[in-house]
Amino acid sequence: MFFKTSANSELAKLKTQLSGQQKSLLASLLASAWVVEARDPYTGGHLWRVAMYSARLATALGLSRLETNRIAMAGFLHDLGKIGIPDAILRKPEKLTDDEYAVIKTHPRIGERLIAHHPFAPLVIKAIVGHHEMPNGRGYPEGLLGAEMSLDAKIVAISDAFDAMTSSRPYRKGMPIAKALNIIESELGQQFDQQCGEVFVRLGRAGEFDHIVSHSDDGIPLGHCMMCGPTLVRVRNAQAGDTLACPSCCGEYQWAASETGELTAKPTGHKASAEALAPKADELLIESLIGQWENVLELINS
Repeated sequence: MFFKTSANSELAKLKTQLSGQQKSLLASLLASAWVVEARDPYTGGHLWRVAMYSARLATALGLSRLETNRIAMAGFLHDLGKIGIPDAILRKPEKLTDDEYAVIKTHPRIGERLIAHHPFAPLVIKAIVGHHEMPNGRGYPEGLLGAEMSLDAKIVAISDAFDAMTSSRPYRKGMPIAKALNIIESELGQQFDQQCGEVFVRLGRAGEFDHIVSHSDDGIPLGHCMMCGPTLVRVRNAQAGDTLACPSCCGEYQWAASETGELTAKPTGHKASAEALAPKADELLIESLIGQWENVLELINS
């Protein structure tokens, strides 16, 4: 009996150690994705929003909590490959040329190569490589038809496109939610999967995405640089008096609290320090996401 109890204790200890290692691996992966996103000054909060849209769509499609969390995780990691896109293209304030767009189109394959040998690759690689495929075969990188696309890719593709449409870029303002949903509806069976798209549009028209659009976290709306326009992202533990930087014009901002306690970014009139300009992942947000997606880690050992 002693040896059995001792063995069980050691097994439990080993499982705890493995779980801790897996959480650390996931934390580093999510932080890497965050830093990649930070290279583009206009996409603050994009990964979080895509993860949230993907989770709501997966749930509405009847997927299990485990599968929903796995696809949400894939949504957060879908743009890892943009680490290989030059800043001159990724941060270009004007519309891209055809040649530049061809470079952008390489990011799914870059992401696939980056994640291929990672322990979590089987959980997320389908969304990373397939989120720009289209049912009509005109997507990339493989030009797959709808029946050939994974469900992961179909879900993340719609979520990614919706966020792109409702987010502002240097050359255009973000669309109203209703207009973006109308565009998705008009492209069902062409750019977007019919079933997934119908459910997504229904959710959007029911107001399910209102608290996600133009936010970078639950209850945290995006800020914008008053000088040049890019997004300013507030981390969870930000406090009045903390400084942050516009990644485009390098202007310094300071969080100021209103009478109700709401934080708003106010320009200081100074240039931001090198330390302030260095991208830093929101550790509290990442910790929260890992807590939400913890059950997905069990798939690694199954």
